[in-house]
Formats: sequence, C-alpha cells, structure tokens
Amino acid sequence: MATFLISEIWSKRPFRHGVVTCAQEILLSTSQADAVPPSGMSPTDDRAPVYIPTQDPADHQLAHRLAETAGALLLALRSEPGHTNPSAEGDRRSDEFLLARLAADRPGDAVLSEESADDRSRLDARRVWIIDPLDGSREFGEAGRTDWAVHVALWIEGSLAAGAVALPAAGQTFSTWQTAPPCPDPEQLTLLASRSRPPALVGDLAERLSARIQPMGSAGAKAMAVLSGTGSAYVHAGGQYEWDSAAPVAVALAHGLRVRRLDGSAPRYNQPDPSLPDLAICRPSAAEELWDALDALTSHAGR
Repeated sequence: MATFLISEIWSKRPFRHGVVTCAQEILLSTSQADAVPPSGMSPTDDRAPVYIPTQDPADHQLAHRLAETAGALLLALRSEPGHTNPSAEGDRRSDEFLLARLAADRPGDAVLSEESADDRSRLDARRVWIIDPLDGSREFGEAGRTDWAVHVALWIEGSLAAGAVALPAAGQTFSTWQTAPPCPDPEQLTLLASRSRPPALVGDLAERLSARIQPMGSAGAKAMAVLSGTGSAYVHAGGQYEWDSAAPVAVALAHGLRVRRLDGSAPRYNQPDPSLPDLAICRPSAAEELWDALDALTSHAGR
C-alpha cells in the first residue's frame, strides 16, 4: 500500500509551497541568485558564500519533490496501526526512499544521510545531497504533533545550492525552488528553542532582549517558523550535525533570512567531520539586535 501511494504521489501530486500565503508573488531572491564567489576565490574556499543557488531549476524542483514525497510516506506510516517504534520505522523507510530516488535521478551525486553510513568519497565529490529523512523523531512518534520534518539539501563545490524542508503534518513544504519574502514579523520578539534540550544561552538571550521563548521540536520546524513569522530567531547550541541544518539554512538564505554560527562564522557543509553543533537563524529586522547580544554573551562566556 505504501509503495502504491508513493508512486502515485511522485508521478501526479502537485507541489505545495509553504509561504505562498505570505507574499504578493513568488520570486527568486535576487540577493542570493546573484551571489558568486569573489574573483580569485576557489569554490571550496572558506570565504565562499554559504548558499549559491544552482542555475539548474531541476535540482531545486527535485529537492522540493523529494522532501514532500518522503513526507507523504511518513504521514502514511503514521496512520498505520501496530508499530512499536514508528520513529525508527519512519527513519528507515524515508531514508530508503530518498536514497533510491537520488540513485535513480542523480546517479553521479554523493549522499550524506543521518540514517546511512558515511561514504567518505563524498569529500571528493562535486555534488553532495545532505539529507535528514526524519528530523524530529520524538515529535513524529507523538500523536497530533506537527513539528517534525524532512530535510533535503544539495551542496555543490563549497556552497549549499538547493534545499527543501517539508513539514508534512502541517501540509507545508518550503524550498529554494520558488521563494518569497518572509512573512510579517511576530508582535513580540520570539526565540525558537529546542523542546528537549534548550540551551542556557537562549534563556540568557531572552533576558537580555526581553524576548519570549517558544519551545519546538525539529530544527527544520523551528527554522521555518522564523520564515513564516511565528518566531524572530532560532538559536541552537549543544550539538547538531550537517543534516540537521543544511536544508533549513539553504531555504532560510534563499528567502532572505540571516544565518551564522554563534561565534559569527559561517556554517560549512560536506566537511570531514559532519558535526555542526551550533547555529542561529533570524529575521532581517532582528539581526542587528540579536547578533550584538550573541556577540556579547559568547565573548563573556569565553573569558
């Protein structure tokens, strides 16, 4: 039944866009579309932009479609009775589906997946797909929760190039395929933080900025909540990996959000060690205030 459902979705289902309702029109973010490495910079240089969109629309469309269809597979699984560990089964099925589709549609590309062994040949590859088949496994296993996601990102020669974050239970897929400006700012400065392990830093930031804290599950759900106007910023410290943030970062940058690591450096992907333990994503209107506060708190902690 699941195989029939997914084949039907893959061949016939129209794309959904997570932010259409927040914009007058769909447009490509010119600031990102025009981003190219400065003269004399190699494509793998640490100074290269975090996100340079691929000029092939098919890559953006594929990322969107993969995330959305894997999300439909997970929704179907969630409705099946009798699973003692639906999260583990969801991880497995989604990973198998994504790997199979990438092998068929992009056979020459490498893949880095949370749920599969790390093939180190990716380090010599020009194109690498970075995927999290089910981000927010805990929330997926809890009936009624919508804050879990599927992440699909494409990295090309030093920079993220395409990405999609599907929030299947919310009926939304955000991607770099067609982008829109962020939705209006929330009425109060709101920080999205991990539901299971909120870092102490977020509490310090909230106190300094007189902000409220909104706990949430998946990293992708939190990043897209910033894009959709539910939150002002998503701040994380204490441990993550490339698959947790690659797709959210690509989508955030394509839609005009701001991204950095806590120390002010840029996140880098397809590294030998995929650990990428901290991240901050925020709305443009909150960037200056938030970055100043982060700099003050992190410099104080480093003394």
